[in-house]
Amino acid sequence: MEFPSLSRFNVWRASATMRVWTIFLLLILLKSDVVYSDSDFLIGLGSYDITGPAADVNMMGYANTEQIASGIHFRLRARAFIVAEPNGNRVVFVNLDACMTSQLVTIKVIERLKARYGDLYTEKNVAISGIHTHAGPGGYLQYVVYIVTSLGFVRQSFDVIVDGIEKSIVQAHESLRPGSIFVKKGELLNAGVNRSPSAYLNNPATERSKYKYDVDKEMTLLKFVDDDWGPLGSFNWFATHGTSMSRTNSLISGDNKGAAARFMEDWFEQKASIRMSSVGFENDGIPRRISNIIPSVQDNHHELLELAASFQSPPGKPAIKTSSVARRVRGALMQVDKPRFVSAFCQSNCGDVSPNVLGAFCTDTGLPCDFNHSTCGGKNELCYGRGPGYPDEFESTRIIGERQFRKAVELFDGASEQIKGKVDFRHAYIDFSQLEVNISKVGASEVAKTCPAAMGFAFAAGTTDGPGAFDFKQGDDTGNPFWKLVRNLLKTPGKEQVDCHRPKPILLDTGEMKLPYDWAPSVLPIQILRVGQFVILGVPGEFTTMAGRRLRDAVKTVLSGDKSFGNNIHVVIAGLTNTYSQYVTTYEEYQVQRYEGASTLYGPHTLSAYIQEFKKLAKALIGGQSVEPGPQPPDLMNKQISMLTPVVMDATPLGVNFGDCNSDVPKNSTFKRGDMVSITFWSGCPRNDLMTEGTFSLVEFLQGKDTWVPAYDDDDFCLRFKWSRPFKLSTHSKATIEWRIPQDVTPGVYRIKHFGASKGLLGSIRHFTGSSSAFLVAQ
Repeated sequence: MEFPSLSRFNVWRASATMRVWTIFLLLILLKSDVVYSDSDFLIGLGSYDITGPAADVNMMGYANTEQIASGIHFRLRARAFIVAEPNGNRVVFVNLDACMTSQLVTIKVIERLKARYGDLYTEKNVAISGIHTHAGPGGYLQYVVYIVTSLGFVRQSFDVIVDGIEKSIVQAHESLRPGSIFVKKGELLNAGVNRSPSAYLNNPATERSKYKYDVDKEMTLLKFVDDDWGPLGSFNWFATHGTSMSRTNSLISGDNKGAAARFMEDWFEQKASIRMSSVGFENDGIPRRISNIIPSVQDNHHELLELAASFQSPPGKPAIKTSSVARRVRGALMQVDKPRFVSAFCQSNCGDVSPNVLGAFCTDTGLPCDFNHSTCGGKNELCYGRGPGYPDEFESTRIIGERQFRKAVELFDGASEQIKGKVDFRHAYIDFSQLEVNISKVGASEVAKTCPAAMGFAFAAGTTDGPGAFDFKQGDDTGNPFWKLVRNLLKTPGKEQVDCHRPKPILLDTGEMKLPYDWAPSVLPIQILRVGQFVILGVPGEFTTMAGRRLRDAVKTVLSGDKSFGNNIHVVIAGLTNTYSQYVTTYEEYQVQRYEGASTLYGPHTLSAYIQEFKKLAKALIGGQSVEPGPQPPDLMNKQISMLTPVVMDATPLGVNFGDCNSDVPKNSTFKRGDMVSITFWSGCPRNDLMTEGTFSLVEFLQGKDTWVPAYDDDDFCLRFKWSRPFKLSTHSKATIEWRIPQDVTPGVYRIKHFGASKGLLGSIRHFTGSSSAFLVAQ
């Protein structure tokens, strides 16, 4: 062995000493409350339950009066991020597992934030966007046309959304720490198709030739990285409708985007758990699932079967209000000293984009629907889009969600372009009912106007995702004499209004209908949020593919004049933001009067108006100028009417307790992966307690001889909570919990629990719980 010379030894010893001191100082810094970082931003993320009433309330999206909530597919959440300059501006973006936000929700959230934080968070720098699931409870918007099918305003739906948004922002605010943000884009080819291709084809051929597809296939992802903890979460924007779940579904669901968010959050936490356990920190990891290190079921099948048989279904028993929260899987296992990973799949210009990628077919013949009108033998009711899991809508939801999730993981792992620069924002309220718009033409320009809101005949035809009824059809630019007579009973549009909306034949003149209060909005918010070279355009509606492209390009052209953005400006559209005003098509698409054109409320020049006003915001942003706030939208809270019948009381048959099993698993049951386990309990109405941040249903795993560990709950795609009563006014009700055993389940002994609440005749709420008999899950 060769020994180093004395001088080499001294150098080696000095460098070793330096390494030791460096490690020592790093450890001190990591343990200290003082964080040293050269990061440009403070970042914080938050997430909170907004699931809402899982019974009796009409769902928002399809406007189908028969689509009444009766259970939970998986829970809904509000997910928020805050990005702040250490001593400067900050912006907030909230993504809701809801059909859209509403003006009233935004108003009340801002009021709460102002009461809590002063002027730190206002309508100017807070954006609240919906993913557009059509499987969430309705009744939380303030304009008449959007709450007719929910029998008016539903205070419970409204309150849980406002509470959840506020709490998600509070979480993000309280977790603000130095960190970095990275951006990555990529194509996702199989998660959306154009559901109105005949309208898209009416756009100029020269414009269409610039694009490879008739829908946007690009996903844009932000990756948030804490200086100490590492990755905190991601938000991405991709355009596809939340209509994988059909108009006949009655289970609350985040649809494909909510599913993708759940898949990605679980993916990261499982990965983190494996990574932590591999270096000897099992107790510090986040064990999403039960450990697989147990004896093989094949080795002791008989013993486990006997053990399972010893746990028979006990009578239902009283429980404390927080029981379900305490047993919730992700809540029970979360680390209190480390931020949870938050992943949001945000909506973009999805107006004409369907997740039903197999195409639209006639239910009677199996043939493709009529291309121009989406009818079958002249009837729209028979034309339905098919998802990739057809005929299973749950499978279609999983597949489209998984495709978005897998693309997001790819972008997340590959994100390397760092966001650098300013944090800034601009916001304005615009009266779209009478806005002058400068329309540029070759060699000249003219002034046009938007119109008071109105919906066309093709609106009532619905879409291939959810067809309407009667003899309405898409592409109708004349209207029907009979339905015009019916319309006139509500409000006859004047000649000026008819001419303004032409060629749209007006079915509902909503902008001029004021009884019992406003039927549609006229004042809308528009908003730009800037984080370095990344820009979010908050729009209060559903832009079609080409409408979104035109708006993005127009804003990007303005912003490119500011050198601080660099050479790579990223502009995304956040649809359904801050309020809701239906659709926005191009002028050319409007002429065709498909569903989207008939639902473009403010006439053929609506898109031109948006582009004009957003360019003003963009110029003010790069010029450092303020903008006029514009007219305030109304707060109609005190005018809201609710006709939803309250829960009067719950009861059970004589000799039966709340929580008792009505239908149990057979004794000595053994199931395998892929099987469905179904248990029914005597229950109370889910409106008695929404179980916010808790669960109605739980699958527990037996560890050892007598320790039950939470394994799956309302947040899991594989577990469904279904609630029913024998007839509408019955005081008796049942909860059926269905568990489709996952392929990656840990073999062993399991049982199913139900948490609920009943309402007494005098209005008292009593919580209860019930358990099934135990059963064996084999390989």
